[in-house]
Amino acid sequence: MKNIKYFFFVLMVLITVSISVCAQKTNIKDYVRIEIAPDHNDWTYQTGEPVSFQLRVMRGNVPLTNVPLTYEIGPEKMKPVKTGKSNMDKGVLTVKGGTMKEPGFMTCTAYVTVDGIDYTNYINVGFSPLNIQPTTTMPADFTEFWQTSLAESAKIPSQPLLTLLPEECTPEINVYHVRLQHYKKNTYIYGKLCVPVAPGKYPAVLRVPGAGVKKNPAEMTLANKGMITLSIGIHGIPMTLPEQTYSDLSNGVLNNYAFLHLDDKENYYYRRVYTGCVRALDFLTTLPEYDGENLGVIGGSQGGALAMVTTALDKRVKAVVAYYPALCDLTGYLHDRAGGWPAMFAPRNEKLNKKTEKIETSRYYDIVNFAKLIEAPGYYSWGYNDPTCPPTSYYAAYNVIDAPKLLFVAHDTGHWRTKEQDVFTIDWFCKQLTK
Repeated sequence: MKNIKYFFFVLMVLITVSISVCAQKTNIKDYVRIEIAPDHNDWTYQTGEPVSFQLRVMRGNVPLTNVPLTYEIGPEKMKPVKTGKSNMDKGVLTVKGGTMKEPGFMTCTAYVTVDGIDYTNYINVGFSPLNIQPTTTMPADFTEFWQTSLAESAKIPSQPLLTLLPEECTPEINVYHVRLQHYKKNTYIYGKLCVPVAPGKYPAVLRVPGAGVKKNPAEMTLANKGMITLSIGIHGIPMTLPEQTYSDLSNGVLNNYAFLHLDDKENYYYRRVYTGCVRALDFLTTLPEYDGENLGVIGGSQGGALAMVTTALDKRVKAVVAYYPALCDLTGYLHDRAGGWPAMFAPRNEKLNKKTEKIETSRYYDIVNFAKLIEAPGYYSWGYNDPTCPPTSYYAAYNVIDAPKLLFVAHDTGHWRTKEQDVFTIDWFCKQLTK
């Protein structure tokens, strides 16, 4: 008996230490950091209005002096138009960044070497971002193309297969692994379904995934708030495989999947994905626990894009939350400004993708053109410092939405979000679906 007690004591100590170490790792920061601050608190300027940046090199929260610093300023993701150097002899440097004549974002990047270690940082400031207009255009047969695509998808029987996952269930929530046939025979969508145990009728939410090939977890946060949730993958891969399998696929046949068949709008990779999201909603609405009215979609990055696409294609959606959506204004790079992930027309990908048929295909999948069709109210959120999904690109999509919309900008965030963004958007989302 004493041995058993000792075993559990040691186990609890190890768990506590492990949690502590993990928590510390997530809070690791460089001892030396470059601070860059614009002279407008909201990081936002009108076109033609000058901006200045204040730069410091900090160590232990104390400004360093006499450390050579280099800076670059220019349009977001484009070549810098202004460069300079300073010895930082006063510990602070004010740099005039000029202005932008057209709506968009300007980047100020700084580099420094301290004790042989290189450091860098950057910030983006916006110039009339709510006036940014897209570079892409909507094809004349855009709506017809997607109506046909959905009709073809609907002909495939979904044949849902649900498998209880006892190890993931809680006393309040049953969790199932779900398989839905889609696109063609023996091709599937997989996901994890959460259904409240207590009898009743509930709103339903589709959680769409960010980019990558991975095992997407069940959406428990919203399930614990009294909602049916379905978290799906997009690659037709079960959500219960060993982790190594996803890594192998990501580095193998699914590497750069966002470029697959880009020269053919009928067979481009995301055609199956976009229609698959609607198929997932079809499944949710058949569940006996669904309240028959309140249907929502939520996601970030690629998931933000898919949330907007699904809302545009399916008028049953009552509310959408999209964080820093990808796939927005993809042709931006062809017009000398930042375009959305996966940056298919950026200089590094021009040789592969800068072709007429690929540019044409992109127009059928660009979130800008879906945004024009959104009718449901939405809450959108991002920061200015996103290197993956540039703010220039998602403002191009946000600005063409005619439906009721809210925007939460956490200016200094990158391709991640703060707890405040989650709290405010989720609170709004739940209210929309429980009115």
